[in-house]
Amino acid sequence: MPRRPNEDAHFRMMRLIEARPDISQRELSRELGLSLGAVNYCVNALIEKGHVKMRNFRASENKLGYVYLLTPAGLAQKTRMTRAFLARKMTEYEALKAEIESIEAELGQATGEGK
Repeated sequence: MPRRPNEDAHFRMMRLIEARPDISQRELSRELGLSLGAVNYCVNALIEKGHVKMRNFRASENKLGYVYLLTPAGLAQKTRMTRAFLARKMTEYEALKAEIESIEAELGQATGEGK
């Protein structure tokens, strides 16, 4: 199943939110290497999907007073995304490993060293 372009961003964002519920959107932006606007868009998408909820931690006009929490549906989605991420990375690892072995074999043949 092809993944949507922002699926990895959502996965990485959900991991950070779970680890640091009081993280600000500005900090998410820095950690993820995304623009503040992109982070805001992703956070709002996660909230709309019911994967994240935002709570006002203290009466405050500034955004520092908010915490983000993964909902039960968000935790289940993060688990699914984690499995998919690991499967994708293992496939990439196996392909890279095979390519490295092939290049090493070619290099060994070219130099007459053989493995």
